[in-house]
Amino acid sequence: MLVVLIAHALAAVLAPLVVRSMGRNGFFPLALVPLASLGWVIANWGVERELHISWVPGLSMDIDMRFDSLAAIMSVLVLGVGTLILVYCARYFTDDEPRLGIFAAEMVAFAGAMFGLVTSDNMIILYTFWELTTILSFLLVGHYAERATSRRAATQALLVTTAGGLAMLVGIIMLGQLVGSYNISDVVAHPPDGWLASVAIVLVLIGALSKSAIVPLHFWLPGAMAAPTPVSGYLHAAAMVKAGIYLVARLAPGFADSPPWRVTIIVLGLITMLLAGWRSLRSFDLKLVLAFGTVSQLGFLTVLVGVGTRDAALAGMTMVVAHAMFKAALFMVVGIIDHTTGTRDIRKLARLGPSAPWLAVIAALAAASMAGLPPFLGFVGKEAALEAILTTDVLDPWARIATLAGIVLGSVLTLAYSIRFVWGAFGRKRQKHPSPAVASMHAPSALFLAPPALLAVAGLAAGPLSPQFEKLLTPYTTTLPAGPHPDYHLALWHGFNMPLLLTALVIALGTVLFVAHRWAATHVRFQNPPLGNADRVYDAVLRGMDTLSMRLTGFTQRGSLPLTQSTILTTLILLPVILLALNTDVWARIRLWESPLQLVVGIMMISAALSAVVLRNRLAAVILVGLSGYGCGVIFALHGAPDLALTQFLVETLTLVIFVLVLRKLPAEIDERQAVGFKLPRALLAIGVGATITTLAAYAMNARNSVPIHLQLPEAAYTLGNGRNVVNVLLVDIRAWDTLGEISVLLVAATGVASLVFRHRRFGTAPRVSDAPSIVLDAAASNTETTWLRGGDLIDPRHRSLVLEVTTRLIFPTMMVLSVYFFFSGHNAPGGGFAGGLTAGLALVLRYLAGGRYELGETVPIDAGKILGIGLLLAAGTAVTSLLLGAPPLSSAVFEVTLPLLGHIKLVTALFFDLGVYLIVVGLVLDVLRSLGARLDAKEEVNA
Repeated sequence: MLVVLIAHALAAVLAPLVVRSMGRNGFFPLALVPLASLGWVIANWGVERELHISWVPGLSMDIDMRFDSLAAIMSVLVLGVGTLILVYCARYFTDDEPRLGIFAAEMVAFAGAMFGLVTSDNMIILYTFWELTTILSFLLVGHYAERATSRRAATQALLVTTAGGLAMLVGIIMLGQLVGSYNISDVVAHPPDGWLASVAIVLVLIGALSKSAIVPLHFWLPGAMAAPTPVSGYLHAAAMVKAGIYLVARLAPGFADSPPWRVTIIVLGLITMLLAGWRSLRSFDLKLVLAFGTVSQLGFLTVLVGVGTRDAALAGMTMVVAHAMFKAALFMVVGIIDHTTGTRDIRKLARLGPSAPWLAVIAALAAASMAGLPPFLGFVGKEAALEAILTTDVLDPWARIATLAGIVLGSVLTLAYSIRFVWGAFGRKRQKHPSPAVASMHAPSALFLAPPALLAVAGLAAGPLSPQFEKLLTPYTTTLPAGPHPDYHLALWHGFNMPLLLTALVIALGTVLFVAHRWAATHVRFQNPPLGNADRVYDAVLRGMDTLSMRLTGFTQRGSLPLTQSTILTTLILLPVILLALNTDVWARIRLWESPLQLVVGIMMISAALSAVVLRNRLAAVILVGLSGYGCGVIFALHGAPDLALTQFLVETLTLVIFVLVLRKLPAEIDERQAVGFKLPRALLAIGVGATITTLAAYAMNARNSVPIHLQLPEAAYTLGNGRNVVNVLLVDIRAWDTLGEISVLLVAATGVASLVFRHRRFGTAPRVSDAPSIVLDAAASNTETTWLRGGDLIDPRHRSLVLEVTTRLIFPTMMVLSVYFFFSGHNAPGGGFAGGLTAGLALVLRYLAGGRYELGETVPIDAGKILGIGLLLAAGTAVTSLLLGAPPLSSAVFEVTLPLLGHIKLVTALFFDLGVYLIVVGLVLDVLRSLGARLDAKEEVNA
């Protein structure tokens, strides 16, 4: 299973290159990937396989996959139809089709994502593949992005299915917590009961029904017909829309008897079957006829797989396979018609049958299976469905009669729109000559006709072979209760019985409805549909959400930063304090200090903070704020946390420098005349926030009633992370996922700063001395003083400090060596990648302050963006490296080696993660210097 997923992922990555080199013929080698995967499925049919990869056990996100009979059935549809669709694409598109390589990659990736979905046992992994298919569907439906209809259809499909998916995710979490396992096999084997389980299953059904376009979330699928026809033939006939059907079928053995299950599935399924079937009769676009027909058939399939009996499941899975074959074939037929005639409007097509007889035969075969005519597989499945509903004992008599009547009426509509499709596309329509569109058509090639022909013939052959076909479905269907007639089996002929009589009735009424369809379309149509216009409801909901968000934003965001901050801080004060006063039974016991030194440092920090508030000089205020930070570092050191103290000192120093870089462009004094608001409320708010945080911290410490986890961290750091520095091991091993997220935020922040400063384009490296203007270079050449820093020669003598240059020249190497020392020693002593990176950053700051922006370019002639990217790549790549070495992702894998001279070396993969952190910090500092310093210096030079 994993090989199949990897093969599709690699094929998706290589698809643009293949299509670029081979043109549309590149779809042929790409089709070999799902074809080979289909071979694996066939070779392993009947063998239940499981795959378990431990990934994030604490979040129940282990990669658990299971290949059983239901997964095999769905995999055949996904991979088999996918192979034929890719072959079809090789003749549907032309070589000059825009973004064809990306389209091919998305189609192959979609096949892999669907295979992952139907083989996932872990519900969280299933949800991941579920949303991956949603994203790929959005991209495929919106392939013609320059068209407003395509953009609207893609957005509509994305919003509807994503909203349903989010509801499903909540249900998945509820089921997982109730059962104690997130594996579907465990949930189905031990289904929970109670009202909470009922709520969870309804939420899961919302996701499944939205994916399969069931009323009231059905409207996105007809809109998705704006996609290229191969997308409609694959996603909207055989693959994505079957995901919801698959999930219902997967959960039915465990939850079919759940109180909300049948009433939700059967009622919505029947409404969908009838409403969409009627809409299909009113459409003139061949793709819309099939689209509404697909929605109708999905309602039918949902009812069958959701009833929860062995016979209904047998009928349902038979119809799932039949539907994939005839509907994919019909969509491909429509694509050929559109491709050769330039239209899909049945009002513009006449006598296409005589002009394209083979195409007409293919369409007639597929439509006959869709209509449920013998001897096609569609007939066998519909007969089995009628028998299953007639004999079921899980429905009350009135519910059984209503369900049967709904299916019969829906089948009448199905036969009527099936005849209308064939007649509308290929009929003579009382015309003596072909319509202009047909007269100008070009004949489709044999390869173009082959994929739909193969599916149409398969639907014909599978009918007589249905007893053998049933053997493939039995392992799944026997997981459900057999019902009162356990001896029922698929067959083309069951004798004269009630299902056959109902089929004859369906054929008669469907034919009559088709003959009278012109009258029906004019007189028996809904002027105001019972459920309203779903598209208009969708638009109204979006408008309402936009209006609500604008009013809410206008109420809470008035454009005033002080007001926004005050609202947030007031909420921070009121909510915790009120809840604490109402619910706590713990009294805080506070010890103000443990040593006089702490008192002295605390007084200094408070004095610095108060002074920073009243001082008008910006630089002095910044220095005092930094003094409070240094005091915090001293407190860390006094409490035995030298690593935190070191980091605090380095961060405060670097922050001071950044503030200075910004403040040099601002007035030295704060103009009190431009102050907004009153100082007293702000002072009270500040005091309230400080008191609230102190109170909460005190209560939190006194509320502890168990042994603190930090007492176990030293041992865990050494045994799990192979390091004695608890802080560093936490960052690069135990909580490495958090660190990866934080450094990603740092990278985004660096990009944001650069974007704000540069606006138009992001400058690469800082300029080197050779990049300076010639007049500056000539002036520097005439300077006879000793050169300590190359960039220093280009600084205006009025701003040049020889003492600073000499000091920098002497200290910079020492700081860099210290930086490297911190990096390597951090796993077992104070330091680490973050501290080492900050030290290197301070060295770069010193070099910039002494030698200017040209000296910065001489020191690091590398683009800061590249340093940031390499750092993130190293950090993220450690996850894969650990996995390959047999350790969980982003945890320490150890390998030991003995080298000459160096002796025995024990190396952990966390070192490379720390190297990524080191490079990101250095890149961030370099980016800030280049943005807030060097770029502003360049403007000054230009203005001068």
